Amino acid sequence: MKAINLLAPAHEHEFEARHGLPEALPPGERLLWQGSPSAALVAVQALHIRKVAAYFALLLGWRLVSDLHDGAGWAAALAGCAGMLAPIVLALGLIGAMAWLIARTSVYTLTERRVVMRIGVVLSITFNLPLARIASADLRQRRHSADIALTLAGDERIAYPHLWPHARPWQLRSPQPMLRALPAAEAAALTALLGPALKQAHAEPRPAVTAQPAAGPARPLPQRPVRAVQTVKAVPPVRTHEAAPEAAHAGT
Repeated sequence: MKAINLLAPAHEHEFEARHGLPEALPPGERLLWQGSPSAALVAVQALHIRKVAAYFALLLGWRLVSDLHDGAGWAAALAGCAGMLAPIVLALGLIGAMAWLIARTSVYTLTERRVVMRIGVVLSITFNLPLARIASADLRQRRHSADIALTLAGDERIAYPHLWPHARPWQLRSPQPMLRALPAAEAAALTALLGPALKQAHAEPRPAVTAQPAAGPARPLPQRPVRAVQTVKAVPPVRTHEAAPEAAHAGT
C-alpha cells in the first residue's frame, strides 16, 4: 500500500482505486469492513469541545459577576457579556469544523490481511498495518461509541504526531494507532470481524508495517516476534481526562 509523500504532498483521495485504498486490493484479498469516525464524537472525545464550551461559560460568568460587583447595572453587565459571544461562537465553530474535516477525510478499512488507515486533513497519509504485525487490539467502550487501539509488534512505531487524533491518548513513548470515535454499531461489527482475522493472520508470514510515499516502493521494517492474539479483548477505560464516558449526540 502507498501513502502521500510529506515532502511533496498530493491529494490522493481524488485518485483512489477504491474508497479509502490508494491501490486496488491484490487478488485473493477480500475487504471485510470499512468505516469512518463520527464528526460529533471526534468533536467531543478528541477535540474536547464540551470542555472548551464549559471554559467559555465560566469566563462569561466571571465577567458578569465582576461587572455587577463593580457597580454596573444588569443591562451594562449583560452587554459586556454579549460582546464576548462572537469570538466564543467563532472558536467553537472552528473546533466543530475541524472535527467535521477529520471525520470526512478519515477512512478505516479492514481486509483479510491488514488494517488500512487513511487519515490527514491537509497532508493525507495511508498507513498499512498488516494483521500479522498487530500484537493485540484493545476495545475501549463508551456509552454510544467505542475506540479500538492497535498495539504493533516488536519495536515498530509510528510517530504520535503523524497519528493524532487517531492515536491512543497519552501513549507517547509507544504510540498506538486507534480506530477512534466509531459509533457503537460500527464498532461492534468491526470487533466481530477483527478477532478472527487477527487469529488467522498470525498463522501466516508477517509483512512489515508501511507508510511510504505514493510513488515509492514499500520498505519493510525489521522482523520482530509477536505474541499470539486470539481475539479482541475488552479493557476498562483508562483513567485519564479522555476516558470518562461522554454522551455523544449524533446531530451535534
